[in-house]
Amino acid sequence: MAIEQLKDVENGENNGLKGLEEPLFSASPREPSMWMVLLCTLVAVCGSFEFGSCVGYSAPTQSVIREELHLSLAQYSMFGSILTIGAMVGAVTSGPIADFIGRKGAMRISATFCITGWLAVYLSTGALSLDFGRLLTGYGIGIFSYVVPVFIAEIAPKNLRGGLTTLNQLMIVTGSSVAFLLGTMVSWRTLALTGVVPCIFLILGLWFVPESPRWLAKVGNEKGFLVALQRLRGKDADISDEAAEIKDYNKNLQSLPKPKLLDLFQGKYIRPVIIGVGLMVFQQFGGINGIGFYASETFALAGPSSGKAGTISYACFQVPITVIGAMLMDKSGRKPLIMVSASGTFLGCFLAGASFFLKDHGLLLGWVPILAIAGVLTYIASFSIGMGAVPWVIMSEIFPIHVKGAAGSLVVLVNWLGAWAVSYTFNFLMSWSSSGTFFVYSGFSLLTIVFVAKLVPETKGKTLEEIQACINPEIRGLESLN
Repeated sequence: MAIEQLKDVENGENNGLKGLEEPLFSASPREPSMWMVLLCTLVAVCGSFEFGSCVGYSAPTQSVIREELHLSLAQYSMFGSILTIGAMVGAVTSGPIADFIGRKGAMRISATFCITGWLAVYLSTGALSLDFGRLLTGYGIGIFSYVVPVFIAEIAPKNLRGGLTTLNQLMIVTGSSVAFLLGTMVSWRTLALTGVVPCIFLILGLWFVPESPRWLAKVGNEKGFLVALQRLRGKDADISDEAAEIKDYNKNLQSLPKPKLLDLFQGKYIRPVIIGVGLMVFQQFGGINGIGFYASETFALAGPSSGKAGTISYACFQVPITVIGAMLMDKSGRKPLIMVSASGTFLGCFLAGASFFLKDHGLLLGWVPILAIAGVLTYIASFSIGMGAVPWVIMSEIFPIHVKGAAGSLVVLVNWLGAWAVSYTFNFLMSWSSSGTFFVYSGFSLLTIVFVAKLVPETKGKTLEEIQACINPEIRGLESLN
């Protein structure tokens, strides 16, 4: 009964409000409880796991689908790449959807598209239905890629926000690895059905967690805002200071006009836009999707003996290293972690480039496979510890809530465009020069270090409102939050 009353109030209904208001400002408050925040995070990252499942589906199923449905290589290439096209469309619409119907509503829509897409793939008898299903799942994960880190950032306390948001990247990696492993054991149709499972868990879980209190405050749902925040922090926790801070911040924003996409390039928003877009450009053009999608071919190109060993090592490295990154996020800070990560990706690309340089010139041929494996593994370990997750964490933190929808859509769109560009050009670049390809990527890693050192603020240990006071002093009244 109590749970139903909480849900009613969160949705703006007055039934049962008496008795629920009293604990909001308890005379003897306890330390905030984290169990609801953790539950919300676990529910949300089901969307991240779904993201990974979609990305990892095509690799283990390629030969079987082509044989059974009589697809040409070009047709299967379309099936694989159309995912990013759907994701781009999802990225464009993700912000407005999340702002209009809420973070939970956006996740429900995304899960529905993914379920429909997987069923279309499962029932496919030819290329058209296969591509249609893949396009729908792409649209779904395009929304997930924005709304999941934003939702987690908006519900988490400032001391845990970085680590919890990093679970987004961890679950993407885990979902991809699970899809790859399952694909070696079950049929491609059965694997498509397994992609429905995380969506079902997500839809069911959303019934038991509150909406983002910051979004509720933004849309003027005062009662729902207080109840959602109280549920997140615990029934006996004193939320008065945090609630007042969020309300004061939103009050200042109400006087500002609702920005359009072009308005993001005004002076008061340009710094967070440059930071968000820049981080996504450097994340993608450091080569992750080219190196990741074609790791097996890269190892085989370096030497026949390195193919299987390198691929197995690659699969085993991602998850534990991403866990380490999540543990370091709120201890080391965002800037040091991403700069160390970029330094590692530079080293990894340089070693891989050196291995192909030696092979092209017939030098130290016994070292070529070793350097190639060491380089790629150094790269993926370094990327997983920081470059994979930190840009998404920072993206979810730096934008004012009234522009977060438009700005988030722009940033996610740039990320998906970069993913498509790198994955599409990788084979062409490798044909041009294998060593040159990795040296180009290493150059982007060096530029990442300079960019982060000069422009990216440290957001560790700050509330979202304090971050805005630091980045956007033009918004009057927020200076007092420092």
